[in-house]
Amino acid sequence: MNIYRGRLGVLSVAALALAAVSAAQALPGVPPLSVHWEELTAPQFAVAVERAGGVAIIPMGILEKHGPHLPLGSDIMQARAVALRAAEQEYAVVFPTYYFGQIFEARHQPGTVAYSAPLIWSVLEETVAELARNGFAKIILVSGHGGNEHFVRYFCQAQLASPREYAVLLFAPEADPEDDPDVKPLLRTGLDWHAGERETSTMLAIAPGLVHLDDAGAESGADQGRLAGVPNAYTGIWWYARFPNHYAGDGGAASAELGEVLLRKRAALLAAMIRDVKRDTATLALQRAFSAAAARPVPPRP
Repeated sequence: MNIYRGRLGVLSVAALALAAVSAAQALPGVPPLSVHWEELTAPQFAVAVERAGGVAIIPMGILEKHGPHLPLGSDIMQARAVALRAAEQEYAVVFPTYYFGQIFEARHQPGTVAYSAPLIWSVLEETVAELARNGFAKIILVSGHGGNEHFVRYFCQAQLASPREYAVLLFAPEADPEDDPDVKPLLRTGLDWHAGERETSTMLAIAPGLVHLDDAGAESGADQGRLAGVPNAYTGIWWYARFPNHYAGDGGAASAELGEVLLRKRAALLAAMIRDVKRDTATLALQRAFSAAAARPVPPRP
């Protein structure tokens, strides 16, 4: 067989499949293309990659205690809710539930699954590479877990270690939700870091049946301050020293109204980021230029 003719034949079949799915999307009464990776058929997936402009989202969470009143999977539920809402506003493909992250600080609590550091790195590294192999050149990480903060930023930085034809971007909004004029009047508590007012409110908006609000006061979410005598020092035990119940705040003050506002605000910010990322041509161009320069650093001319 002529290899070029064979390839053209495959491309023609693929083009027909794409056209058929695209046409079906335009028919009245036909459901729109899903933003859920796992819900797409293989022909739909090819259309989805194109429609998304090569943008995919990985919502990241963890399995950990969230005070005495919230489900263990609260972080991934919140990250996925934001990602799905955003993708429905500005089309992108959302990767399935992702529980691999850094959570060593909660190993003393029931239900925590703390994978090793090499494993969580490898899984994320291979996941983004597989997304890229499937046609996504721009991959957005949406972390719903505070314990991932340093891990995901370092992961993004480490993408510069070798040349890549895809970019990994972290959703990192600069705006503080507490300063938002629609949010500020609804807040009733001060300390609110983990399973507190905002997180509990968000879960009330997402899955009220999984929130046991009456149990929110069963444990203390106050700062124990057990390392106050060692200022200006960071140690991995800091969270346990301050919040041994893996609870920081007061979930009992939560409201579904606040949760809905927070979800709407976060989704709007992410949707705006997706639009910007689709239009962006600088990131990949700069990565290529950097990789070329890093492969052979040349001293600056006098």
